[in-house]
Amino acid sequence: MKIPVLRIYTVGYLLFLYCPIVILPIFAFNNSTAVAFPLQGFTTEWFSNVFHDAVLGHALKNSLLVATSTAVLATVLGTLAARANTRYQFKAAGPLMALIMLPMVLPEIIMAMALLVVLLSVGIPLSLFTIVLGHVLVCTPVAVASLTSAFQSLDKSLEEAAYDLGEGPFSTFRLIILPLVMPGIISAMLICFTISLDEFIVANFLGSGEPLLSTFIYGQLRFPKNVPNIMALGTILVGVSITLLALAEFFRRRGIARTGAKDSGGFL
Repeated sequence: MKIPVLRIYTVGYLLFLYCPIVILPIFAFNNSTAVAFPLQGFTTEWFSNVFHDAVLGHALKNSLLVATSTAVLATVLGTLAARANTRYQFKAAGPLMALIMLPMVLPEIIMAMALLVVLLSVGIPLSLFTIVLGHVLVCTPVAVASLTSAFQSLDKSLEEAAYDLGEGPFSTFRLIILPLVMPGIISAMLICFTISLDEFIVANFLGSGEPLLSTFIYGQLRFPKNVPNIMALGTILVGVSITLLALAEFFRRRGIARTGAKDSGGFL
């Protein structure tokens, strides 16, 4: 009898990947400050502490501001780049797109250090704005990758028909192209928001002491008595991330159905 090696590997990989996520809410509701078995009982005290922490509230506001700004800017830049890449033929298109997508393969710590040196050398003080700049650099390639497929799935005959009816390039984009790719744009924006909300390395290097959720969590892990609160916060963030990714997948599939393209796989 042949051993199903691939099946065993797949199950083992999924367990290794998702067991920490499953264990997280278990200890978030555990009535003990020690993260260990056996469990001591059920409690919602740690969630109550999360919602009454003033520093955490400030970090949440900063994170939402940074993530929203990043999602909007990265999606706008990604839309322009994806549109240019799929619609127009120009010299050095390949190298330019490779340069845009480069942050996807570069180690984040290298990018963070390089950005820190550049920003300080030109006299830009570290702030939430510099964190947004770093997050836009990280998220723009993701938006480009997502939106390129959305633009490629469009029927070019619709655009040509609009030109034949007297519409210009801008009005054609606004009235025809943009509504068709809007689900893809919303999907890319939600993904960028999720990435920015969870990102730590760039935020840690380019921050100025203003707390974000990621840096706040890292700082609290040094105190064992605060670990249950962080487990509760992590449970909430996992739920938010899953919800946002599910919404992104919903809008991605809606965009594919609208354009009539073939679905080649998604995020979920």
